[in-house]
Amino acid sequence: MDENNRIQLFEDKRIRTAWDAEKQEWYFSVVDVIAVLTESVDPASYWRKLKERLKKEGNETVTHCHGLKMTAPDGKMRVTDVADTEQLLRLIQSIPSPKAEPFKMWLAAVGRERIDETIDPELTIDRALATYLKKGYTREWVNQRLQAIQVRKELTDEWSNRGVEKGVEYAILTDEITKAWSDMSTRKYKELKGLKKENLRDNMLTLELVLNMLAEATTTTLSRKQEPETFDENVTVARQGGGIAGDTRKAIEAAAGEPVISPKNAVDFSKLIADVIIDVPGDEGDELRK
Repeated sequence: MDENNRIQLFEDKRIRTAWDAEKQEWYFSVVDVIAVLTESVDPASYWRKLKERLKKEGNETVTHCHGLKMTAPDGKMRVTDVADTEQLLRLIQSIPSPKAEPFKMWLAAVGRERIDETIDPELTIDRALATYLKKGYTREWVNQRLQAIQVRKELTDEWSNRGVEKGVEYAILTDEITKAWSDMSTRKYKELKGLKKENLRDNMLTLELVLNMLAEATTTTLSRKQEPETFDENVTVARQGGGIAGDTRKAIEAAAGEPVISPKNAVDFSKLIADVIIDVPGDEGDELRK
């Protein structure tokens, strides 16, 4: 199971999802779905009671639902009951709601989009572009952000090839790169911008984003050249790559007479509605914000 920290939107309501690449299957947070369909003030309690009733009735759908760790409202990863599309459609039959039919159509659309994107990855970029523009970012900024996503993907592919483990190790290396080019840890950088759970890259000004891209692209190039074999060696390469971008930042600041890194965030420099999560690759370095 991977990518289990994604958010899908139905009528502007958030539904946590996980995509299983091997099974080509979406998994949806049952509590989030119930919150949308019932508008209950306590969807978790609603689900507990519904689950008890369905078990007494011998409903096998409930038995087959399992738990996955997903981001809770407090920002922590917690286990929550999930259901695949087929299981969810069966559960919906037990929930009286006028939104049931529109929700079924939404489920079909979500599944079709993800499978289409697997066949044609360019569709993912197109959808990300449309979503960013809808949220008020300029086209110039969006073009840089999409390029940053590609640069990040090349870096993480290189880390994977070097045996770096996804998750904590990615986060540590990302933090080393950030510190080397910005003189701040990822956590301090987010604090400067007044961020909590928000994506740091989505809140960078264009020049910040470009320098971050330079740091990651340089790290990728150096890693391919040096072929680090241990995690400590990968840390050294990350510091080197970030340091080169850091020297560039200092040269720009000396010439411009002002700092490159800004406390401004997305709310300040775009029409972005705060606290909206977009379905694009995550930034593992944000895991170190705590």
